[in-house]
Amino acid sequence: MTLAVAPLSDIDRWARSDLPLIVLYVIGAILLARFVGWISAKVIARIDAEATGGDALVRSEAEKHRHAVAQVVTWVTIVLIYCIATVLVVQRFGVPLAGLVAPATVAGVALGFGAQRIVQDILAGFFLIAERQYGFGDVVRIAPLGSTAQVTGTVEEVTLRITRLRSANGEVVIVPNGQIVHATNLSRDWARAVIDVPVPSTADISRATEVLHDVGVAAYADRELRPLLLDVPSVMGVESLTVDELQVRVVARTLPGRQFDVGRALRARIALAFRAEGLTVGPGLATADVEPAAQ
Repeated sequence: MTLAVAPLSDIDRWARSDLPLIVLYVIGAILLARFVGWISAKVIARIDAEATGGDALVRSEAEKHRHAVAQVVTWVTIVLIYCIATVLVVQRFGVPLAGLVAPATVAGVALGFGAQRIVQDILAGFFLIAERQYGFGDVVRIAPLGSTAQVTGTVEEVTLRITRLRSANGEVVIVPNGQIVHATNLSRDWARAVIDVPVPSTADISRATEVLHDVGVAAYADRELRPLLLDVPSVMGVESLTVDELQVRVVARTLPGRQFDVGRALRARIALAFRAEGLTVGPGLATADVEPAAQ
């Protein structure tokens, strides 16, 4: 009879002493993780509100870096909280941690082969943040490993493991940091909108160049476009020549990330100016290329 009662008394004693602590550890870890997330949201909101050190129209590089660091620190802190809570719970279950060293080593080696990509993602994310390759709010073009298509979008989140982008169509693209082969930052320091204007080969090239120059001067003097432009858009001249038409290139240096807005505005102004002068614009009026900012 004594042998049958003893195990029940042990369970009862464990339920009274260790079980409440386990519940407290789990609840405490959840609440602490939520508190860290709340603090992080407040810090990030303050960083966004201050927006100091750069132009009011665009985030400064220091601000983008602080935003990315805040996201990474939050992610690492929450992971550490849950890891510590797990260790404390395991101890309360009476499992000796010293006896788990050898099995954990074998399991670690086995998981190491299976989790190579996770380790690769974390290491790549660490160097991505430390080297300030890009940060929150940057417009980037990423070439993932094994994919011929490149992804372009605005960085919404950067952690040690993934980069989350929002494309122009509103799509959310999540790319593991270890799978990024090539990243082009389109909003670092300054950007450049490159517009190739198709002009018929029979048109007066000198007159077309003058019209494009006037469009650039008028755009730089405009109250809405002036804050986005770093200098007067310049006409580079004839870029290519075919039998039916030739391409006259216009280049505009802009604030980081605003090259797309400037490109659209300049194309509309060029089309109206050519129509007013009786010049014909070919069907291919578009932004030929948007170059990344100088690093």
